[in-house]
Amino acid sequence: MQGRFSFAARLVREGAMVNVSFRDLPDCLTFGKGMRDALRMAEDCLDEGIAARIASGENIPMPSRPRAGERLVALPPQTAAKAALCLALREAGVSKSELARRLGCDEKEIRRMLDPHYGTKLPRLHRALVALGKRLEIDLRDAA
Repeated sequence: MQGRFSFAARLVREGAMVNVSFRDLPDCLTFGKGMRDALRMAEDCLDEGIAARIASGENIPMPSRPRAGERLVALPPQTAAKAALCLALREAGVSKSELARRLGCDEKEIRRMLDPHYGTKLPRLHRALVALGKRLEIDLRDAA
């Protein structure tokens, strides 16, 4: 599994409003008053869309390459790390209780790590990913 957590968004201006949709996440739709507001709303919509998938155990799609006219919208780092953990658990076929055993903690701590609204510290998420044979990397880019 190699994960990048920036999704292609289509922004369509309709008068003063800009509608936003994600090809890989058809249920993630939003809009904003102008381009800057639409991009801010897109980030929030993407964050909540992925958080909902993590919480419900739904599949998290791997992002497609952007097409002409689309803009990449990145997940916040905390949500991206939790999505990576969710995908790594599924790929490894490891249960939450097995991961807890590997980390020497209680299973409820693993459940909290996978809770998209619980503020897990990044080093803890990284340690869990390492226990699953993965490595978390941070990528710094210029803001859009």
